[in-house]
Amino acid sequence: MNAGHKRLDHYLLEQWPQYSRSRLQSWIKQGRVLVNGEAVKASHLLRGGEQIEVSPAGLPPLKATPEDLPVEVLYEDTAVIAVNKPAGMAVHAGAGQHDGTLVNRLVHRFQVLSQVGGDMRPGIVHRLDKDTSGVLLVARTDAAHRALAAQFAGRTVEKIYVALVHGNVRADSGRITKPIARDPVRRTRMTARLKSGREALTDYRVLRRFEKFTLLEVRIGTGRTHQIRVHLTSIGHPVAGDRVYGPKEISPRLFLHARRIGFISPATGERVAVEAPLPVELEEWLGHI
Repeated sequence: MNAGHKRLDHYLLEQWPQYSRSRLQSWIKQGRVLVNGEAVKASHLLRGGEQIEVSPAGLPPLKATPEDLPVEVLYEDTAVIAVNKPAGMAVHAGAGQHDGTLVNRLVHRFQVLSQVGGDMRPGIVHRLDKDTSGVLLVARTDAAHRALAAQFAGRTVEKIYVALVHGNVRADSGRITKPIARDPVRRTRMTARLKSGREALTDYRVLRRFEKFTLLEVRIGTGRTHQIRVHLTSIGHPVAGDRVYGPKEISPRLFLHARRIGFISPATGERVAVEAPLPVELEEWLGHI
């Protein structure tokens, strides 16, 4: 394969797809990858014709560590657990965070969870952003995980959020269907400004109007990264407290809460609806605007 005009880490990923990009980058940092006999950076641009030597190194298997920290359980049966995730808590390890996550707490409390998502994400069928609070489902068994994943994929899971947004949303209800893609410039962000991207569906209706804000109930038919935040920003109404997509304001937190989730329990075959009350800090916020 021609290596010309490619970053070293990208080229290695093409040649060694069985390894993650982070693992290959760690080898480069450790000097285990030499280009023409010299150690270089992961961003080194290959011109073609170089001699590349790789000395692989194994990494210790990662596994979520149990931590005796509180977790609020809203619902529980033999197949699924529904928890109330607070804002500011990551669902699982990543981006330099390896402890204090929801998974660390779940592993301590329940010991055995689904392994479909791997050792670092036991039980995790879907996610909430770190700064979003509310209901999150956790699978106890592999069979339950697959059953719940099929419901998410088939869009039969009811997902209802509450969001406070900037400005006056004129229509009492609406639907946003703009595709969502990774921002080509700022890679940590998503965007709905491109014609390409993954299909996304967001419905909203006005719950209450304020002088400078609007309180919305939001239902999503898909689960794209940052979907609600990106879609509402795309119509000119970013979520209050969103420091990534909204104005740089002083605020208690992101005003986005997963209030309700409805699904069929793999344990009983019955429809279950679980709700998480609006957190106290968000109730207080509404009382001061």
